[in-house]
This record gives sequence, structure tokens and C-alpha cells, in this order.
Amino acid sequence: MENEKYLNDISEIKNLMNKSSRFISLSGLSGILAGVYALVGAWMAYKTIYFDTSTMGAYRDLVISEEAVIRLLVIATAVLVLSIVTGIGLSIRKARKSNENVWNTASRRLVINFMIPLATGGFFIIFLIEKNMFGLIAPLTLIFYGLACVNASKYTIGDVRYLGITMIALGLLSTWFLGYGLLFWALGFGGCHILYGSLMYFKYERK
Repeated sequence: MENEKYLNDISEIKNLMNKSSRFISLSGLSGILAGVYALVGAWMAYKTIYFDTSTMGAYRDLVISEEAVIRLLVIATAVLVLSIVTGIGLSIRKARKSNENVWNTASRRLVINFMIPLATGGFFIIFLIEKNMFGLIAPLTLIFYGLACVNASKYTIGDVRYLGITMIALGLLSTWFLGYGLLFWALGFGGCHILYGSLMYFKYERK
């Protein structure tokens, strides 16, 4: 009995330490919805790029009008904002169910470590847009997002690390197939988010 109580105490201490160092209220369902938003956004971007009469040329040397670029930026911003709002909302709901504080030391570290690679990539991609170098945008968004996930994974659920590695691999592969950048983007931000979000949901949330 004493040994069993001792082991239970150790397990409880381990769980408390894990909760204090990791943000475990990340919602898998938010990943699924983010993937759905990304697929819808990719479809809208596809229509803008390939069916807009103001665009010309092959994907490698695509010439897009200012109006089309603005439309693409609006689509990307809408997908990003919806994903962030959904992620925050569902994480807050999950934290409340577990009687946990959603904004703590672990979540602050998560956000900081996630934003460093993401903000770096964002500034670099803005530079590419300004120089009309559109072919590398899809691969680099995947790579920098993957780096952000890997960098932040030590402060949240470990599955995020594997999501990040997958994104980086897809981004690197996409650099060899620039003509299919939008397809890789949809596969990464759409398919991978839905896949990993589903795994996280069934692994950690569904009871």
C-alpha cells in the first residue's frame, strides 16, 4: 500500500510539473477547422490565380495584377484570422472544462516561441511579394510555419513537433515543384492540419 501511494504521489507531481511547463489546452478541433479554412482559401486562391483574366504566364513566372494580389492577401488574412480566433476560442473552452488558466507562463512561452520564426517568415514573404517573386511564397510559408511549430512544441503537446516537421518536409519538397506550390500549400495547411487535428482530438479530447 505504501509503495502504491508513493507511486501515485510521484505521478501526481509529474502531472503538475507537466501542466506548469506545457500548454496542454491546445484544441485538436481547432486544427481540423483551420485545415478546412485553408482548403477553402486554397480553392479561392486557385480561382483567382488561374481564372482571373488579369493574370498571365506560367506559375513560375506568373504576372498578377495589383487587384489580384490584394484579393489573395485578403483571402490569406481571412484564413489566418479565422484560424487564430477559432484556436483561441476552442482552447479557452477546453481550459475552462479542465479548470485551467489559459494565459499562463507556458502559454506565453508558446506564443513567443511560435511567433519568432513566423514573424521572420512573414517579413521575408512580404519582401518577395513586393519583388513579384510569387513562386517561392507557398514553400516558404510551409517552411517557416513548420519551424514555428517545432520551436514552440516544447511548450505544448508533443504532436505539434511532428506537424512542424511534416510542414518543413512539404515546404522543401515544394521548392522542387514550384508549379504546384498551391497544391502543396493546400496539402500542408489543409490536409495536415485536419490529419493532426483529428489525431490530437481523438488522443487527448474525446472521452
